[in-house]
Amino acid sequence: MKDITLRSVIIVAFIAIAVYFLLPTFKDYKNTDRLNADVAKKRIELKKAFPGLDEDAITKKITPYEDSIKANDADFREARAKRIKLGLDLQGGMRLVMEVNMAKLLEKLPEKPDDTYRQIVDEASKEAARSNEPIVDIVIRKLKERNIRINRYFGSVREDEDKTIANLKKQTEDAVTRAVEIIRNRVDQYGVSEPSIQRQGERRIVVELPGIAREEEAKQLLQGTALLEFKLLKDPEIAINVMKKINEVLAGKKLDDSTAAVDSAKKAENTADKSKPNEKKQLTQEEFAKQYPFWALAMPDPSGRSADLFVAAGNKDKVMRLLSREDVRQVIPNNMQFSFSAKPIGFSKDGQATYGLYCLNKTAEINGNVVTNAIATVDQQSSGAVVNMEMSGDGAADWARITGANIGKRCAIVLDDAVFSSPVIRNKISGGGSRIEGMANMEEAKLLEIVLKAGALPAPVDVIEQRTIGPSLGADSVAKGMDSMIFGYILVAVFMMLYYQRSGSIAALGLAMTVLFIFGLLAAFKATLTLPGIAGIVLTMGVAVDANVLIYERIREEYATGKTMRAAVDSGYERAFSAILDSNVTTLITSVILYNFGTGPVQGFALTLMIGIITSLFSTLVICRVIMDFMLNKNYAIKVG
Repeated sequence: MKDITLRSVIIVAFIAIAVYFLLPTFKDYKNTDRLNADVAKKRIELKKAFPGLDEDAITKKITPYEDSIKANDADFREARAKRIKLGLDLQGGMRLVMEVNMAKLLEKLPEKPDDTYRQIVDEASKEAARSNEPIVDIVIRKLKERNIRINRYFGSVREDEDKTIANLKKQTEDAVTRAVEIIRNRVDQYGVSEPSIQRQGERRIVVELPGIAREEEAKQLLQGTALLEFKLLKDPEIAINVMKKINEVLAGKKLDDSTAAVDSAKKAENTADKSKPNEKKQLTQEEFAKQYPFWALAMPDPSGRSADLFVAAGNKDKVMRLLSREDVRQVIPNNMQFSFSAKPIGFSKDGQATYGLYCLNKTAEINGNVVTNAIATVDQQSSGAVVNMEMSGDGAADWARITGANIGKRCAIVLDDAVFSSPVIRNKISGGGSRIEGMANMEEAKLLEIVLKAGALPAPVDVIEQRTIGPSLGADSVAKGMDSMIFGYILVAVFMMLYYQRSGSIAALGLAMTVLFIFGLLAAFKATLTLPGIAGIVLTMGVAVDANVLIYERIREEYATGKTMRAAVDSGYERAFSAILDSNVTTLITSVILYNFGTGPVQGFALTLMIGIITSLFSTLVICRVIMDFMLNKNYAIKVG
């Protein structure tokens, strides 16, 4: 009797613990129902107040209210934080398979890449897309095929080539690991609950963002490399001279005076609107485009105070193609680059957005590695969104030196090769403070704050697969999953009770305890329940009663030999134990293997199956046995069919 009492106390304690951990899930379920009812009520009120609003507009008005409740209601937040976490397939959201662009990484690793190297990387990138061979190995092989030493681009001339190759492979390996950590940091700061970020293969990263609402915003957050650089603009005289040479190459002839060419550009731009019919025109637009092909697409600053160019949105790709031509690249100095503005800076006469094109030093004066903090805020004077940055001690000292030596010059703040602003340095800036302007709104500034805090990706990441699950589909999955569990439990319980009578009822009760413990453990360890996880629970029900079937069949056999029911029960449990243990251990081993080597849905299935096996053993061998021992002590009749 003492043995039963001790085991009973343990059972009650486990049940109490499971219920304790499941209470927040129950509260969250009730809170969500209440919030959905409030949202539905407000939706009806808005439709009555604003009959012309469509569903998207109503949703935009309701979303801030819904987000405010979720963020500010302490009871809602506490229950949501402690509930059983739901996977992407059960609450909706976005799943991205991303790939680190190794070709881009290899392009920027050498100090002095040439056209031959770029061609090799391009060929290797195409070959890697068709095979499973790492792009690094392909690049090394192609260099050897052309009798080019790897030390020509990497390491030092005296360094052992094998060591250089090992270092290169380590750099690419570290790039993927670093990309995973940076993406994880960005997601954490963005505030996505229950994200899943896992590396897959050599260069892929699988990101699951349950409950995410702004999908494009999330993709922008994850893909932005966040390479922040501060670069001086080239002196206008130097920039104009380079542009003159570009025009020479494209037009196929020499120009006499770059200043006259700029003046012609301005006059050509205004010819159609400002000239009279009988006036002699200096150049028609067609003539100007033939003589100055580059300026025809990238118009010089009409004021003449800078070397900034203005490019219509429709001409951006054309300009980039011209600048990437081999003959044009030869006249552009190695320490010079052209970069577009991050946002449109105006509109042309035909209403087309216009971007700025700036001539910059290729080498950055200072980069984002020195940024220790970034804060998105609203500028008091312009009322625009800005990001204020703080620099480390060394960065602040360098920034003070750079600004002090370049007073009167312009410095571009460049993020991912896009110019956000290009202010004139008015005085020496001490203390390491700086700011980025040009954001469209506070949300964009907040995203920039996050990526700057999390750090720059070592290489661009490309989205190769995207899957979005709506919240309504997720809710439908939850409902169908729960229905399958309930229906499965009822079928198993009814069969056991009909076939094994009173003993079957004990098995049904033990099965209910198994399910309770599974959910309790999921909540306690903050594990994530997925749709395959629900399938694992349903499978567990069959495995759990299989143990009861073995025990009851053994009891039948022992009772048929003439033993008393107590002796038959003791002998039945003892003889069935080895078979039960063998079958469950082998299933457990399989589950562990699935969990370790699987990803996403497979892991969810394996997790619930592992938990189910352990809890079902406890329910069958402890709970059901205690109930049987109690009934035998009370002289209740036990029937096993």
